[in-house]
Amino acid sequence: MKALVTGASSGIGRDIARVLSSMGYDIIAVARDGVKLNELKNELSTKVEIIAVDLSNPETCKELYKTVKNKGIDVLVNNAGFGEFGEFITTNLDKELSMINTNITAVHILTKLFLQDMVKKDKGYILNVASIAGFMPGPLMATYYSTKSYIVRLTESIYTELKKKKSKVHISVLCPGPVATNFNKVAGVKFNLKSMSSEYVAKYAVNKMFKKKLIILPGIKIKIARILAKISPEKLVARVCYHMQEKKR
Repeated sequence: MKALVTGASSGIGRDIARVLSSMGYDIIAVARDGVKLNELKNELSTKVEIIAVDLSNPETCKELYKTVKNKGIDVLVNNAGFGEFGEFITTNLDKELSMINTNITAVHILTKLFLQDMVKKDKGYILNVASIAGFMPGPLMATYYSTKSYIVRLTESIYTELKKKKSKVHISVLCPGPVATNFNKVAGVKFNLKSMSSEYVAKYAVNKMFKKKLIILPGIKIKIARILAKISPEKLVARVCYHMQEKKR
């Protein structure tokens, strides 16, 4: 059994790799930080192949697929991603474009290419990591929230297509709330809400993925937040989100 995990050098991705390794999966760990990937490799008990690449380049994503496509990937975890805080008119355009390429384009490319192979074999699991942010507008983190909304909708759409085909391939989307990871430092924010541990989120996500859950929401507060976002007026949700984001400065 083999799993490919992007963003595996830290946070949720690292801990998902740990969980899958403990279940007997060999790991292909992908991230930009080769040093941290080596640390992960030395820690895990199963075989680990590390690939240090920047997934913000679409061509790199295609090359990654070509490199590993014949290695029998049973599980794909699209976890690589980052955010940025600030008003849309002041945030850095180049960083936002890199974010869109990492959070959306890389996930789109890898999901499509590996899914095509999995459908032919009629087996496999894909876990796309989004966020509770994918269900609501995100003033002061507009680009990040928008990227996560794309991942939620893409996953939901593919899930339905697979069901209609009666495929044995399963796709899930993980939508956590605040998690104690390096994400906060990169995005330049500080959560006021209590963060969940990435270890807990990883174990919960893997468990629900193998139970073929479509939308994975760790924690009762996140489940409630999603319900409130669905039933509340959009403008109200946006104002509440702005207020919550403002506290992160």
